[in-house]
Amino acid sequence: MALRDYERDSQKCIRCSYCKWIPFENQQDAEFTVGCPASKKYGFHAYSAGGKFNMALSLLNERIETKDVVDPVYKCMMDGLCDVSCKVLFDIEPLQCMQELRIKCVEEGHGNPAHMRVIEGLNKEANMMQRSSKKRGNWADGLAVKDLSKEKAEVLYHAGCRYSFDEELRPTVRAGLSILLDAGVDVGIMGRKEICCGGRAYEMGYVDEFTKFAEGNLKILKAAGVKTIVTPCSDCYQSFKVLYDKKGKKIDIEVLHITEYLHQLIKEGKIKLTKEVPLTVTYHDPCHLGRLAEPWVHWQGKEVKVLNHVTVHEPPKKFRRGVNGVYDIPREILQSIPGVKLVEMYRNRESAWCCGAGGGVKDAYPDFAIETAAERLKEAKAVGAKAIVSACPWCIRNFTDASRETGKNIEIYDIIDLVRKAI
Repeated sequence: MALRDYERDSQKCIRCSYCKWIPFENQQDAEFTVGCPASKKYGFHAYSAGGKFNMALSLLNERIETKDVVDPVYKCMMDGLCDVSCKVLFDIEPLQCMQELRIKCVEEGHGNPAHMRVIEGLNKEANMMQRSSKKRGNWADGLAVKDLSKEKAEVLYHAGCRYSFDEELRPTVRAGLSILLDAGVDVGIMGRKEICCGGRAYEMGYVDEFTKFAEGNLKILKAAGVKTIVTPCSDCYQSFKVLYDKKGKKIDIEVLHITEYLHQLIKEGKIKLTKEVPLTVTYHDPCHLGRLAEPWVHWQGKEVKVLNHVTVHEPPKKFRRGVNGVYDIPREILQSIPGVKLVEMYRNRESAWCCGAGGGVKDAYPDFAIETAAERLKEAKAVGAKAIVSACPWCIRNFTDASRETGKNIEIYDIIDLVRKAI
């Protein structure tokens, strides 16, 4: 696809601003109804999905240049809530248009400087953390786990870049693997041979890097001969399951987020949650495990006009509306832990507010990322939660940073942490 493919969508956008809010039918509290962090912070229509449609049309008609749009294009978390809200009213593709805007900016030499540094590190060290690839497997030191570059196993545990290098989060990624080992799962890791999924590079607009790392991971999986890939990283999960399929690199083995795999093991009785964890928690839906994890819909056809007025798709096009992500399973796990009381935030499931770390915003605009996370922590406390639980290391990292910098004290857990406490 290219930006030109979304010209009709840009023309069909009526600039209603619905993309700035969560869907009206999902609004529960007047203070927590905004859906777009960029629109809220910067206040101009240019920072909304509707504004991006304006930009796309102006670029296509050569009224402006890519250098004129870089600020609003990159001050976006690519979280997709605007896409969910827009599709309540219209069948158009704001998120895909925004993705193509970023790709066009990169192609024409107007990438974000902070992103360029990250991508330079990615190309050099095969990770998004600008850390030495030689240290990628250090998180698993001391664990009796198979090295899939030398041995065979049924399951590959893919830690992801953040969990591989974030020392503060290391206990969580180790706990996830330990739970699988203790449950008797035939599991292994790639260790130092593990590479980035490429998903965050794609969100930044770097298609070539995404393609390179997608093809690299496909080779790794083929050589490993595993039946299932399990990852505790929502970004990796969405890349493996959705983006690879979108870009013609579909993985032909089972792809599971660790919450899905833990849920299976609990149902099979291989994990028993017996210890009480007396805590009132709320669950934050990671964008990449929720609305962005909905399976990709392939469509080939054309738009035609009925009675020279109404535009329809032939054949009919099925649109992704964010409702088929992983929502129930993490909640069922939490509700199965003795002592845990689950309360819902006002914006949840496909209408969840972003953690603030997506789309390269944490790399390029850290203050904006922290403000966005702080609002989520405020919402968690507003519903009476003593802890916020998520299932993505990028969410956990940004919530932790926001809690420290803003003083919004609340306990922060990956769902893995609470499962470990309950075993």
